[in-house]
Amino acid sequence: MEKTKKTEIIQKYARKEGDVGSPEVQIALLTAEIIELTEHMRSHKKDHSSRRGLMAMVNRRKKLLKYFSKENHERFLEIVTELGIRGQK
Repeated sequence: MEKTKKTEIIQKYARKEGDVGSPEVQIALLTAEIIELTEHMRSHKKDHSSRRGLMAMVNRRKKLLKYFSKENHERFLEIVTELGIRGQK
């Protein structure tokens, strides 16, 4: 992911200045990386090491979403619809 895109995502979802650890930011960054890796996997179907990394990212995002859903459900629903993540409660 390019540095400019990453800083743009951080600024958009940060709770305050310099916030990079909040669940919103982590979920948004993981979603962007998952989208990029998914595109890579479409053209490189036999790249199993990247597939393993993609699965790890998806599982990490799933855990963060579960935590965030319990902590702040209203904001969770906003983030899910904004990022276009489907299949969440």
